[in-house]
Amino acid sequence: MSVIKSYKDLLIWQKGIKVVTLTYQLVKSFPNEELYALSNQLKRASISIPSNIAEGYGRNTDKSFSHFLDIARGSLLEVETQLIIAKELGFIVDEKLYQEILIQIEEESKMINAFSKTLKTNH
Repeated sequence: MSVIKSYKDLLIWQKGIKVVTLTYQLVKSFPNEELYALSNQLKRASISIPSNIAEGYGRNTDKSFSHFLDIARGSLLEVETQLIIAKELGFIVDEKLYQEILIQIEEESKMINAFSKTLKTNH
């Protein structure tokens, strides 16, 4: 296994960035009246995922990192919920992109859970 020199080396952070970029792509097609509502909320929640992973990594303790992973997981579930709402409201026009984000969210959730468990067993 390679040595982690930076939070950018963490696969959970990289996957979080992927969720952000896909989310931004998807919300481009939302109605204009959603620009400052659901669209903005989705962007903010998605950005929170890799941001909290980075912040937790920077705290230099497993306990603190674990706490920030919990926050990142919460943001991930927030994004998933908001995407479901957007789908129900008929805002999703690219079904393939929507499904890809859901897959990325599921993978990210599993990765965060596994990583978090390793941190919790270390202390």
